[in-house]
Amino acid sequence: MKNDKQSLLKHEGINYLIPFILITFCFALWGFANDITNPMVKAFSKIFRMSVTEGALVQVAFYGGYAVAAFPAAIFIRKYSYKAGILLGLGLYAVGVLMFFPAKLTGNYYPFLLAYLVMTIGLSFLETSANPYILSMGSEQTSTRRLNFAQSFNPLGSIMGMFVAMKFIQARMNPMSTDERALLPPAEFEALKQNDLDVVSTPYLLLGAVIILVFLVIRFAKMPRNHEGGHSINFLPTLKRIFSIPNYREGVIAQFFYIGVQIMAWTFIIQYGTRIFMGEGYGMSEQAAEVLSQRYNIVAMVIFICSRFICTWLMKFVNASRLLTFFAVAGGILTVGVIAFQNIFGLYCLVGVSACMSLMFPTIYGIALKGLGDDAKFGAAGLIMAILGGAVLPPFQARIIDAGTLWGIPAVNLSFVLPLVCFVVILVYGLRSYRRHLG
Repeated sequence: MKNDKQSLLKHEGINYLIPFILITFCFALWGFANDITNPMVKAFSKIFRMSVTEGALVQVAFYGGYAVAAFPAAIFIRKYSYKAGILLGLGLYAVGVLMFFPAKLTGNYYPFLLAYLVMTIGLSFLETSANPYILSMGSEQTSTRRLNFAQSFNPLGSIMGMFVAMKFIQARMNPMSTDERALLPPAEFEALKQNDLDVVSTPYLLLGAVIILVFLVIRFAKMPRNHEGGHSINFLPTLKRIFSIPNYREGVIAQFFYIGVQIMAWTFIIQYGTRIFMGEGYGMSEQAAEVLSQRYNIVAMVIFICSRFICTWLMKFVNASRLLTFFAVAGGILTVGVIAFQNIFGLYCLVGVSACMSLMFPTIYGIALKGLGDDAKFGAAGLIMAILGGAVLPPFQARIIDAGTLWGIPAVNLSFVLPLVCFVVILVYGLRSYRRHLG
């Protein structure tokens, strides 16, 4: 194992261990942001007495920031360096989370959406820099495995985000249900709303202090440059060149749908579980059902982490495209179970979907960028821009959930037809990239 790590992190006499550790910590930081934010769809819906669709604007703002900043980030990195891109990303990330303080003072929903947008513009810079930087820290032959290994620490941050959301936000918000809040007089509702906004904002403000500390450590650390910075931009010719490559072009499409399925599975598990636990046989209050559903989400993330480490090991023996194909099939089968079962077994299937998603983001990323060389900076931007799938697809699922019941079936079950479509797209990409690998 020791020799295996050395081969992953040492190349041409350069030891990348310390830079790899520092950048990998950033993977955990944006994982925390992703998964403290997913439960906020439900939280903001309650706080502001909104529909699930309106609450899903959190995801539109959060993942929309990735699309806005991805190519500007690539241009910045090409001109300067990966380290500069990471520092700018961390800086904007910190500004975004600290904007929660003025947002809560306004008592309005939309300043929070602006804070999420600024935060994720920073995350876009951070991810556009960090992913290809990890790929460059060693030989190209081990690049996809190396990125899978680094990405394995992303869900550790996600678990922390889920835990903080469950223990310090969901459990501390006023237990009054959405329907009960709707009946409150205006003055009582405003007092309740402000209390809950204080609960929501505090963890984000503490996160800002952690980000500033990480910024300072990386700022003063010695980081390899790997022949980066000072390059001419040639934006349109580069885009035309990389999008003419089928592996890359189709990889951007697959990544769009992968991010969509990930966000839908981890956001709406709260609505899915709440319906079950408030129903017959359980009869829980809305808040208790939400907290228990979040526990299942944490279990899903633990499974996701274990599966990602296992998949990283399996890539020593099995082609990455082949693994991607297998897990897309398995994810699709489990999603059929999520739709078909209207009891706890459907929730078990939804938890199991996380095992199938575990390898998808870094594997699609690595396959799509393979062989791009210096064009990988712009290639990375396209793949980060594809995170827009997390902004586009969840609102459609939310609209279905808001219907309540369709054809006698809970709409939250039927809404998982969208994740099923996503797995089909990923399956097609896995098959096509594997056929190209065979030659």
